[in-house]
Amino acid sequence: MVLLEQFRVGALNDSESAWLLEIVAGGIEIGETPEAVAYRESEEEAGCKIEELILIHDFYTSPGGASERLKLYCAKVDSTNIGGIHGLQSEDEDILVTTVSSEKLFDLLAQQQIKSAIPIIAAQWLALNKTKLQQQWLNS
Repeated sequence: MVLLEQFRVGALNDSESAWLLEIVAGGIEIGETPEAVAYRESEEEAGCKIEELILIHDFYTSPGGASERLKLYCAKVDSTNIGGIHGLQSEDEDILVTTVSSEKLFDLLAQQQIKSAIPIIAAQWLALNKTKLQQQWLNS
């Protein structure tokens, strides 16, 4: 599992840290599809080349006060040599990239070490779908 650690101004007052464990994410540029964003951001933020992309869900992030919709994906990547500092200097990104086993990811989730909603949703989805996903990717 590829995890990113990034400074987030919205977590500045967090008593533990404003550096949050997250997953690859990014905004859609004009003329770009959500899938294209996933491919682009995976390379920019984590140095990952996506081999296969699966839509997890399309949902509103906070419909009580915002119209923002998000498409959340699961990507198959070769994480063998993934890690280090990534991100675009032009966007002042300072992203620490690491890999963890799915068991470690689930431990981080259980220990409430993941504090951002999107990676929580992704980790919970993976916990529910890991076996099916492994079978699907072994057969592809």
